[in-house]
Amino acid sequence: RTLHTQKQPEHMWIRGENMSKVLKVRHATIKAFRDHYYDKDYVEVTPPTLVQCQVEGGSTLFKLNYFGDEAYLTQSSQLYLETCIPAVGNVYCIAQSYRAESSHTRRHLSEFTHIEGELPFITFDDLLDALEDLIVDTAQRIMSSKHGDLVRELNPNFTVPKKPFKRMDYRDAIEYCRENGIRKEDGTTFEFGDDIPEAPERKMTDMIGVPILLCRFPKAMKSFYMQPDKADPIVTESVDCLLPNVGEIIGGSMRIYDEQELAAGFKREGISPENYYWYVDQRKYGTCPHGGYGLGLERYLMWLLNSNNIRENCLYPRTAERCKP
Repeated sequence: RTLHTQKQPEHMWIRGENMSKVLKVRHATIKAFRDHYYDKDYVEVTPPTLVQCQVEGGSTLFKLNYFGDEAYLTQSSQLYLETCIPAVGNVYCIAQSYRAESSHTRRHLSEFTHIEGELPFITFDDLLDALEDLIVDTAQRIMSSKHGDLVRELNPNFTVPKKPFKRMDYRDAIEYCRENGIRKEDGTTFEFGDDIPEAPERKMTDMIGVPILLCRFPKAMKSFYMQPDKADPIVTESVDCLLPNVGEIIGGSMRIYDEQELAAGFKREGISPENYYWYVDQRKYGTCPHGGYGLGLERYLMWLLNSNNIRENCLYPRTAERCKP
């Protein structure tokens, strides 16, 4: 039974054999990520989750009164990780993030475990290589651990993917959808500039059948901090990693490191830079080409365990419908 159909409350359901296995695999997965980062000389930090800046759009912020000031639960620790690059080099965190979007899909949570990394002195191709390595290496570590047999029990068909992943530009994805009859919800065809929602994205991913690094999304679709592609400035050096059965599990990009370009990004998105003074200062007082990403742990587990719903991979899921117990 899934969380959609089971009648027991979550605090009793977790005693079942299946959920016990999932929690142990989740534990092994977090360890695999930490071991990967340790062996690659990343430094782990613990950024704040009470913030006063948006990262992924103001409409998905949980707002709260912070001793008379407006504050939010964090959408992402990315901006804080970027400030750590000059001090420690490659950096990562494993922390909770929050999205106040009323999404009711099989892969959305209002609170999730966010694995984020930032890398200095890299190119866009270096970033793509790092994402491939992250997915493959952590999967190998899990399958060779003492909990690998639990993965084989829960998902007998799982195999560690091979590098390199398929690399596909957003433009090519739009064309693929048009050529293969994958349409928008209203039945019309996708055009350049359209967001590809969860269901069509997953259909395309499942049809292709291998991990995909979907690259170079239009600037108008993406956040203020994403670096434009020098060869084609209407798109960004951005990437989503799509895996079969799930779709997107990672979003990443190169970050703007020029102060004037960043100011233009704020203006384009209608964001006041006032609360971002500390982020702008990173560009004023010495910076470098850098990029990073965020990975949703529960989505990674959906792929690893072939889960039907993301809620099956976390303890007491928080969704648009539920904040109990």
